[in-house]
Amino acid sequence: MLKTLRQIASVGVVTEPPPDPEDSLRVREILQGKIRAVLGRALSIRHIDAGSCNGCELEIHALNNPLYNLEGLGMRFVASPRHADLLLVTGPVSRHMHAALVRTYEATPAPKLVVAIGDCGCTGGVFGENYANCGRISNVIPVDVAVPGCPPTPTRILAGILTAVTDSQAVHRGGRNGPKR
Repeated sequence: MLKTLRQIASVGVVTEPPPDPEDSLRVREILQGKIRAVLGRALSIRHIDAGSCNGCELEIHALNNPLYNLEGLGMRFVASPRHADLLLVTGPVSRHMHAALVRTYEATPAPKLVVAIGDCGCTGGVFGENYANCGRISNVIPVDVAVPGCPPTPTRILAGILTAVTDSQAVHRGGRNGPKR
């Protein structure tokens, strides 16, 4: 052991200095800055399952894992639409969820954003419009951003959320439009 310590002391530090940080790699700070510039605080998201198969929900839950770290980006899920800035809606709107979706949209304070997730939420998917459901989400409430895919990856969902936040027209449009009935 003493021999090893003497060798370490005689050789000294042999590592290179760390590279200078690049601004292009500071994605987290850039995203937090954009969110705070638009909202002035963290983004609060309310997720609504309007009748999906739960495939999109699995991908949404992945946003909270350490890889995507949604909360580290300044976004969080909330339980009440009264605390939400953005509604994340999945699935085709079933007839039973129509009233609940409209009430949730109306309870969300302006400016409100709506992001439709998955093929079913964007187009009605394989379910379409029939006696049991109303089809795509935009048939019931105004949608600011649609994220297609069956199911879309967490990266695409995150990109859709960020598109809604950074699009200044979407921020103002959500507060003016009422729900379609």
